Amino acid sequence: MNSLAQRALDTATAKGAGYADVRVLDIRQRYLSTRNGRASEVRESQSCGLGVRVIADGAWGFASTDDLTQGGVDRSAAQAVAIARASALCKKQEAILAPEEKVVDRWVAACRIDPFSVPVSSCLDLMLKVDAEIRAVAGITLSECSMDFRRIEQLFVSSLGSEIYQLKTQTGAGFVATSFQNNEIQRRSFPNSFGGQHQTRGYELVEEMDLVGNARRIAEQAVALHKADQCPSGVRDIILGSSQLGLQIHESIGHPIELDRVLGTEANFAGMSFLTIEKLNNLRYGSEIVNAVADATVAHGPGLGTFAYDDEGVPAQCTPIIKDGQFVGYLTSRETAAAVGQARSSGAMRAESWNRIPIIRMTNVSVLPGKGSLAELIASTDDAIYFETNRSWSIDDRRYNFQFGTEFGWEIKNGKIGRMLKNPTYAGITTEFWNSCDAICGPEEWVLWGTPNCGKGQPMQTMGTGHGASPARFRKVQVGVAYAG
Repeated sequence: MNSLAQRALDTATAKGAGYADVRVLDIRQRYLSTRNGRASEVRESQSCGLGVRVIADGAWGFASTDDLTQGGVDRSAAQAVAIARASALCKKQEAILAPEEKVVDRWVAACRIDPFSVPVSSCLDLMLKVDAEIRAVAGITLSECSMDFRRIEQLFVSSLGSEIYQLKTQTGAGFVATSFQNNEIQRRSFPNSFGGQHQTRGYELVEEMDLVGNARRIAEQAVALHKADQCPSGVRDIILGSSQLGLQIHESIGHPIELDRVLGTEANFAGMSFLTIEKLNNLRYGSEIVNAVADATVAHGPGLGTFAYDDEGVPAQCTPIIKDGQFVGYLTSRETAAAVGQARSSGAMRAESWNRIPIIRMTNVSVLPGKGSLAELIASTDDAIYFETNRSWSIDDRRYNFQFGTEFGWEIKNGKIGRMLKNPTYAGITTEFWNSCDAICGPEEWVLWGTPNCGKGQPMQTMGTGHGASPARFRKVQVGVAYAG
């Protein structure tokens, strides 16, 4: 890796780049799935290549290659410079980077059990045991289980003299039980929807989930939903479970604070943001108990947004986003930091692979815990609906108006859980919603969830992000809109 990266760097600077950085990546993935008692997919892939990013004549250029010969590396570096010079012909302003120090470092993420050391047969055996437990429940139509492992090895070098090696292992697993009856589909997922739980850890994450032990309970809930009452419509207090709050954070806090969206350079794919620059330090985003951070540091936990350095060589940081309800921070890059008066990037530039240019991405965007258990929160609630496990979401291109649906809900009456509710949905406006938050559970309920499938950019990049959340209560929220009669 070192010789390839240094050659690309030398070629780029020799061709006239005023700044250059090179990322060499070797990415290995194994994906396994089962479906109704049979192995459905067993797939393994490996991708290795190099990406060169430069500034020449005040403009950006990027090129990449998987031809890792000397000639291939030279051509890619020269192409990056040529693209920068062509871009300079129509630039609106000079590309200027916030200063960074030279870094020479090596970081390996914690991984107790290498998932690639676990035989495929052992993984499939475990998933088929889960499958058998699910299908043992009468009324189950479809049982699905999956595991996803990634090993990402990266070397970053830059014309600043930085040389940073990082190695991380990511693990994900989960299952879904689906029941089809009377033209209605109900499903329950564990421990979360859309692939389960994902973290920057090893196979120990799978072992800790107890997939087999939870399978029958989750399947029984899927079947029971058919007989459950429809979620009522109207204005109600609600409690969001930890995983659902994680997605709420992702969509209504994480995406709006990406500064490239605010500045309009993301508008073509996923829209912009209501969090325009004048709102920094001036907008009451939420109630006084709402505190949110964007934290890529190891101390925050093994999230999919955890690393030692971003793809510009900027060290991982904890950036305050919402402090006591006040909006105080964005996710920035070395180029955009100055737009909001920052002397340094917040370290949020990441790329999906070697053939994609780094863009501003969420790290671990989390709401900090409050006090008390979920049981205590329920006991203090007179009349509300509890929402758990996302099923659907919709939010406008400025991340302001939203509607979410979850797999199931519970009605809470007089501090106790009552009837199960099916097809629960709720809707709101981002700032009104977060300002209605009047209770957040404590650290004992806080989970750092992984979102492995966040799409952004053109060409699109799919990136993993993390979201720490405890269950929380929100007052006077519109519920049941999607199924209102």
